Amino acid sequence: MPATPLPPSGDLPAGPKTCDASGMAMIHRVFRHHFGDAPRLVRGVRTGDTAHGEVVATHLDLISSALHAHHEGEDERLWSVLEERAPACASHVSRMQEQHAAILAPLADLDASLPAWRASAADPDAVLQALDGINAALAVHLPDEEANIVPVMEVTLTEREAEWFGEHGRKATPKGQMWNALGGIMAAQPDGGEWFFRTELPAPARLLWKLVGKRQYERNLVALEGP
Repeated sequence: MPATPLPPSGDLPAGPKTCDASGMAMIHRVFRHHFGDAPRLVRGVRTGDTAHGEVVATHLDLISSALHAHHEGEDERLWSVLEERAPACASHVSRMQEQHAAILAPLADLDASLPAWRASAADPDAVLQALDGINAALAVHLPDEEANIVPVMEVTLTEREAEWFGEHGRKATPKGQMWNALGGIMAAQPDGGEWFFRTELPAPARLLWKLVGKRQYERNLVALEGP
């Protein structure tokens, strides 16, 4: 469903900006970047190369888990709050929910098709078809949400409420994938993640990234490209 203009500012709750929701655009860049590149990675796996297929399938599991968690968080904590505090946004909320359903269908197809492809590294058509569906649905949803939901979030949610979404996403990271997830976030940003690294990571995490995480992430990048 196409986007419609945001309600006039007079229809929004009066008052100053109550939170910073710029993290929404940041995580959306991650989905654009990694789902957009995923078909190339899948096509790069030679038939029968299950070792390479395992690495790529694990990466697809990671980004699928991230997208599931992102949307589940919004479904749980965002839509009802916006409907209550910004009633003029109800039509946008309804459209977001429809778009979530449109994304969930091919995302479920991806989750269902990965085990067989992971085991055989053969016939990637079902995986590629699912990725095409996800990318097409994201191309509709992400800019619509940025234009028509984020501005409302920033005058209705508290900073603590906005921060919950990032925490929820981090908790959903599969075991052993923390550094790959962090590197993937930074790689998707226009500045290569420099701002995120300096401002969003506490000092201990920055040190661990330099000592351990960066090397692990870079090894995974090489493995994703294959032999």
